[in-house]
Amino acid sequence: MPMSRHPAFPVTAEDYRRLAKKRLPRFLFDYLDGGAGEEKTAAANLAGLDALRLRQRVLVDVDGLDTTTTLFGQPWRMPLALAPAGLAGMMARRGEVQAARAAETAGVPMTASTVGICSLDELQAAVEKPVWFQLYMLRDRGAVEALLENARQAGCKTLVFTVDLPLPGMRYRDARNGLGLPGARAKRVRAAQALARPRWLWDVAVRGRPHTFGCLTDQVPDARDLDAFKAWVDGQFDPGVTWDDIAWLRERWDGTLILKGIMEVDDARRAVEAGADGIVVSNHGGRQLDSAAATADKLPAIAAAAGEDTTVLVDGGIRSGVDIFKALALGAHGALIGRAWMWALAAQGQRGVENLLATLQHELMLTMTLTGTNSVSEIGRQQLDRLPENN
Repeated sequence: MPMSRHPAFPVTAEDYRRLAKKRLPRFLFDYLDGGAGEEKTAAANLAGLDALRLRQRVLVDVDGLDTTTTLFGQPWRMPLALAPAGLAGMMARRGEVQAARAAETAGVPMTASTVGICSLDELQAAVEKPVWFQLYMLRDRGAVEALLENARQAGCKTLVFTVDLPLPGMRYRDARNGLGLPGARAKRVRAAQALARPRWLWDVAVRGRPHTFGCLTDQVPDARDLDAFKAWVDGQFDPGVTWDDIAWLRERWDGTLILKGIMEVDDARRAVEAGADGIVVSNHGGRQLDSAAATADKLPAIAAAAGEDTTVLVDGGIRSGVDIFKALALGAHGALIGRAWMWALAAQGQRGVENLLATLQHELMLTMTLTGTNSVSEIGRQQLDRLPENN
């Protein structure tokens, strides 16, 4: 029986995607859903995981199965974190707060984005455990130092530093919707799309105010205006950033440092040499370099090169507990989800994210059960079967 176009009881990430598309204005859904260029890398991330096959085992005692793990010295209920995602507060009312609460309920870390709507202070007031904080290297190093100090003051102990965005990728969907373009016509297009979603308009656009970029209110001249913000950010991305800047950052951040955006073995080794405690094998969800390789294809070699003392995470195409298992089998210590939790947030708010995370944990548990795996630490290449013959 074909799947309902808009499921009454969403279960999977794709279910939530369908509901998010129904709820969000087109320009916001496309911003969330889209990738760079022809979106070949975004599709490759999914295909790379899908091509992997697992070895089913039977009559193995898995009565004591345990999905918990430890990342950067902290215990979590499963090897998963919410990836940083910009504009989450436009997907649902005070969206970052709802996501942080859901993550805490599920026992996984949530990573706050520099370009989120809610401030770190607002997030930390809503949860007990410190959130992780994501940051870019900006031209204004004073702004970077101010953001680091703000993160420290808010209680953040883990910094996820994105290194694959010297310039924004070419995202055709955003351009077609006039997102970030100046002029009255682009604003009219977005306004018409917003008016077509009256529930979102009332719940998020009206009741979800203020729509400032919470972490950047001291940096952006007009943080309430999306176009002014985009102009400021576009001018702040720094294509001149090198490994020397990572050393500069390491000197100024005494907490856990994770470099996100590593796709090559040599870069993984450089990250370790620069003092990173962890890396994220990531192509930005296919939102930067179109035709880059799938993260699943790059992960095994990078994990081997990073060494035992470096925590390796991965994102890109993670949609299920089976995908989390596959990521760990390829050598990761944990996985990050981005679009999946944002779809759930847009569809059903905190409840949607909580339900999705519960589904992912249950899927992970079942996958471990049926592969004869008792603990996260036992997951490895031995659970992978051959690839399909056409790969």
